[in-house]
Amino acid sequence: MKTAGMQRTDHEILQAVRDELDWTPDVDAARIGVAVDHGGVTLTGEVPSYTERVAATRAALRVHGVLALADELIVNPPAAGILTDSTIAQAIEHAFEYAGTLPSTVKATVSHGRVTLTGTADWNYERAQARRLVRGIKGARDVLDLIELTPRASADATSKRIHAALLRNAALDAQSIHVTAEGTRVKLTGTVRSIAERRQAELAAWADPNVTAVDNQLLVAP
Repeated sequence: MKTAGMQRTDHEILQAVRDELDWTPDVDAARIGVAVDHGGVTLTGEVPSYTERVAATRAALRVHGVLALADELIVNPPAAGILTDSTIAQAIEHAFEYAGTLPSTVKATVSHGRVTLTGTADWNYERAQARRLVRGIKGARDVLDLIELTPRASADATSKRIHAALLRNAALDAQSIHVTAEGTRVKLTGTVRSIAERRQAELAAWADPNVTAVDNQLLVAP
């Protein structure tokens, strides 16, 4: 169990986030401003690609002591790298076709470099894959995921199955996590030790075949 003396100060977190950004090879740390307030980190500045924006936010979330993250980074491609919306949309379509694992119902529209994903999918990992594919497309500035999961029959044992999965996960302290299910919607409450642990719990909930929505209300309490 951690004590208050083991918690990092905002200044220590600030320096650690800067060091992690500088350590991350696909991030130009000089472009990114970092501010920390009571463990909440804010990233500001401009980056040349959506891929770098994602890499920067992931780097910050890896740092011990970070309790929340506000991503205020702006994707501003260099003039030579600006592509038309039509070109970006075609590249996304080809990426989806090449992947061969996404349902045909998933579609992408592009406006001023910002991509909106719509349609339906059977599994959350399919939605996640669509987002990952878009991140790799040159010229994409941001992604709005509006993909819905196909409705399915509810199961009374959903919360028990998810809790059992949490108990099996060595990266989680499942005793402090509470799972409630209403139909196919699941809510997670309680406390976790890090943002990474919060994410692990959410992924465990999404793995249940009867879940169509996860309300992750877990609090990070290092």
